[in-house]
Amino acid sequence: MQATKAQTILLVDDEQDILDFLQYNLEREGYKVFTASNGLEGVEMTQKVAPDLILMDVMMPRMDGIEACQMIRQELQLSSPLIAFLTSRSEDYSQVAGFEAGADDYITKPIRPRLLISKVEALLRRAGRKQNNEPENASSSIVVNRERFLVLLEGEEILLPKKEFELIELLASRPGKVFTREQILTTVWGDETIVGERTIDVHIRKLREKLGESYIRTIKGVGYTFSE
Repeated sequence: MQATKAQTILLVDDEQDILDFLQYNLEREGYKVFTASNGLEGVEMTQKVAPDLILMDVMMPRMDGIEACQMIRQELQLSSPLIAFLTSRSEDYSQVAGFEAGADDYITKPIRPRLLISKVEALLRRAGRKQNNEPENASSSIVVNRERFLVLLEGEEILLPKKEFELIELLASRPGKVFTREQILTTVWGDETIVGERTIDVHIRKLREKLGESYIRTIKGVGYTFSE
């Protein structure tokens, strides 16, 4: 899927091979990409190019990703762009610290190209809703609130476990679009663990129990779609 406009992404990482890999895959999708090799350069480049999205490593020289994120959010007072950290599976502490510093999401290393593009597309859809002052994933009766990690169903707050929330957020991000099982596994579970397709069915069943039967429709042999 090609980017619909020249959306700008800033990559911040001290490993040149990772920068090259990310830049190649993102530019191939039509994104305008800038790079920086440490957190300080990332802050300076943010001021210069005003990116829509920043993908930033945590452990870097001169200034790490956590401090850079804090500077962008607090000192520069920029609520936009969206910021996603690149973390290894063993860096749970970094994910927590990242969210506390103002990050919006994280992408787990090693990074697969298809998962990268799916994550970036989802993040930039969120950025577009912010710019238009639209509630995230809103329909006539359901609102998916990413900042509070909850769903509003006809005004009633429903707290969901992490994977159930990420699943409904994905489906509700494109009402009417059919998400295949492979797309769902790649976007929601990624490389975190080895799961089977039965895992999706279980999470869908639990969501239907909490939200009702009418919102998530099964497309037999293909996947699932969200209906407003």
